[in-house]
Amino acid sequence: MKQLQGGIIKSVGTVRNYEQALTRVAEWMQSERIGELRDMTPHQTVSYLEARGRVVGQKTLDMERQAIQIMLLHVTQKLDPGAHLPYIKSDHTQILRPRAYTPEQAQRIAHAQTLRNALATEIAYATGLRAHELLTLLPAAERPADIRPALETKWQGREGEIYTVQGKGGLVREVLIPGHLAERLESLRLAQPQRVRDRVIFYTKHYNIAGGKNWSSSFSSAAHRTLGWSEGAHGLRHGYAQKRMNELQTQGLIRKLALETVSQEMGHFRAEITETYLR
Repeated sequence: MKQLQGGIIKSVGTVRNYEQALTRVAEWMQSERIGELRDMTPHQTVSYLEARGRVVGQKTLDMERQAIQIMLLHVTQKLDPGAHLPYIKSDHTQILRPRAYTPEQAQRIAHAQTLRNALATEIAYATGLRAHELLTLLPAAERPADIRPALETKWQGREGEIYTVQGKGGLVREVLIPGHLAERLESLRLAQPQRVRDRVIFYTKHYNIAGGKNWSSSFSSAAHRTLGWSEGAHGLRHGYAQKRMNELQTQGLIRKLALETVSQEMGHFRAEITETYLR
């Protein structure tokens, strides 16, 4: 997978996900005494996916199918160019539950954290940032965002300072941080940028706030201490989506336009992805 990085596969995160998926496939090959991972054929792949579909959800199953397909096409070349593995539907019903935190819950969790972690929690809830994106914050004047479609309703009804972050696939996108949080963030500006590592990926950090896996762990621990439960730090992103949808619809936007607006603000750019955050 690393040999394909930068060419066939653009995202370092996708390479990591595919490696993890292929590790599970290799373990299955060994347990079934079929052979090595590189020996896998398209026919064996279908058998594997059908078996996995009885115990894992659709998202996991699709990830493993995509990882195997990349391997068969570009590494072992056991799949003809342009060919695709068949779509296998999971029999394992995924239990969907609300993950969003209320503003009060997010604030209680932040109060139970250290300064660096607390500020990261407040910014994440106010902007809908992913954990690793907190490590990449920089004013938009210093790093412009990549050119993407933008509705006039983006950030409607909100005020603050425009920053950019580096999201999935290396996309640089804009985020709006409320003024009082931006002031606190700037007070923690590092004299020199730091190169930090999070989940095998390196980022250039400009502020002395937490982010990535360390922040996520801190958040979950604080949530258990204060609330007695945790839906993980990603629940803040769910909270942003739901709060923002309510704001925009209260301002008179029809649901479709509000959904497209929130999608752009969160860096999805596909409204159907944002829809999953509204359960």
